[in-house]
Amino acid sequence: MSFISKILDAFKPESTMEMENTADGSEKTTNLNNEELEANMQEDNQKTQLIYMFPPISLLDTINNTENFREEIKEKSIKLLKTFHSFGINIEIVDIFYGPRFTRFEIQIEKGVRISDILRLEDDIKLNLEVSNLHIEAPISGRTTIGIDAQNENTSIVPIKKVIASKEFIEFSSNLAIAIGKDVAGNNIVESLDNMCHLLIGGTIGSGKSVCISSIIISILYKAHPNDVKLLLIDTKAVNLTMYNGIPHLLVPVVTDLRKSTAALQWAVNEMVERYRKFGVFGARDLAAYNKTVEKYSSNDESPQKIPRIVIIIDDFSDLMTTYNGSAEESICRVAQMGRAAGIHLVISTQRPSVDVITGTIKANIPSRIAFNVFSAIDSRTILDTKGAEDLLFDGDMLFYPQGIRAPLRVQGAYVSDTEIINVVNFFNNQMVGYYGADYEKKAEQRQVVSNENELDPYFAEAGKIVIEKEKASIGMLQRMFKIGFNRAARIIDQLEEAGIVGPEEGTKPRRILMSMEQFERYIKEYL
Repeated sequence: MSFISKILDAFKPESTMEMENTADGSEKTTNLNNEELEANMQEDNQKTQLIYMFPPISLLDTINNTENFREEIKEKSIKLLKTFHSFGINIEIVDIFYGPRFTRFEIQIEKGVRISDILRLEDDIKLNLEVSNLHIEAPISGRTTIGIDAQNENTSIVPIKKVIASKEFIEFSSNLAIAIGKDVAGNNIVESLDNMCHLLIGGTIGSGKSVCISSIIISILYKAHPNDVKLLLIDTKAVNLTMYNGIPHLLVPVVTDLRKSTAALQWAVNEMVERYRKFGVFGARDLAAYNKTVEKYSSNDESPQKIPRIVIIIDDFSDLMTTYNGSAEESICRVAQMGRAAGIHLVISTQRPSVDVITGTIKANIPSRIAFNVFSAIDSRTILDTKGAEDLLFDGDMLFYPQGIRAPLRVQGAYVSDTEIINVVNFFNNQMVGYYGADYEKKAEQRQVVSNENELDPYFAEAGKIVIEKEKASIGMLQRMFKIGFNRAARIIDQLEEAGIVGPEEGTKPRRILMSMEQFERYIKEYL
């Protein structure tokens, strides 16, 4: 077979698979019993009848990349051979893989040539191939060959439709399967949050973080029934995730308030603890074992119910770490440490991959990472513990590093447009009303302990005496003293600050106590 024939045979048309639109019968939703979430974030705790229709694959766009790449590959192959020959090194191109943004030339070097000699030629190869981005993998993991990844002249988009409709995604057994994208060889990359435990995503603005998060959510909508998987979405900038309001998988509407975000994370911790208590009653080690056990019981209202998995997605958690460093980090770390067995998974992203945001404790408990383009090798090491992300391109070029693999995998992320997201969300809006109902905000407001913001909490006076006496003011302390939820305790602290009894927040420093007990008693007599 001629060299050119070999090249052309490497590119066979990709088979397409359509995902069948399926429907599940009417089922009852699972109650997520937790006092704080029920009191502060959700409407009436009730079981809702739901007929769930999986969204059809036709809602996603088909993007055909028709660029003529054969001449480009032929030209680069010849240049590659000439480059090595000019340095006195004979190589054989054993395979060629045309990916979305890179072409991988798999080469075999002659005996006696050291790998270090090949690596030193990286800049020369880049110059002779006339490419701005090139990577050498020497050797390819599990093989005796070397991979040279050269940037394509024409980059291709990886539409999420192709990955979701692929055999790899459809046949993936987990309902937490995620369409990641395609690697440099053009293979579909699909992984599950079951295997990854938790996921950390980092990168600069425009690198592809938000699209990656959207691809995760869309993947879950196409793979999981809302009785089996619930989503808790936190978007403090209220930019990227609010468009998902209305999908039936949401525990509550997308959380956009910083204070509610910390309350949501605290709820997740409490829910996790409650789940472990339930596991203990039935002698179950994890969620899968518990659900398998309760299936044996009759399905009446009083029998134990199956518990869904929960995926908590935080878009840019740097704001949380800056404003509520202690409480946010503690909640994130506790869920990351113990959440997997309880069926609670974290996906957090940041555009500030610094050590004050991605702390050592967070990194230690979140084993799987995705790095998009970053400013420096230091930022790359903060995310991945290795350099390389500083050399990535924009628009979805990533290093995917799930737990269990030796080195990060370069992937072109799956692309999902705003139009596709709107199509999917509208599909659900036309099909059903979300679990929480259209009047969520009104009902949530009615259920607040303090209904009037101008009305002082009944615990105000007692709380003031306690913080002055102990010379300390914290939300957690009031929660423990009065056996109340996070939101109510936070409101009391705000009222104490407005009254001039305690000072404002000063980062991680404790609040200052501004009144003596005598001054506070005079204040109570005068104003209460």
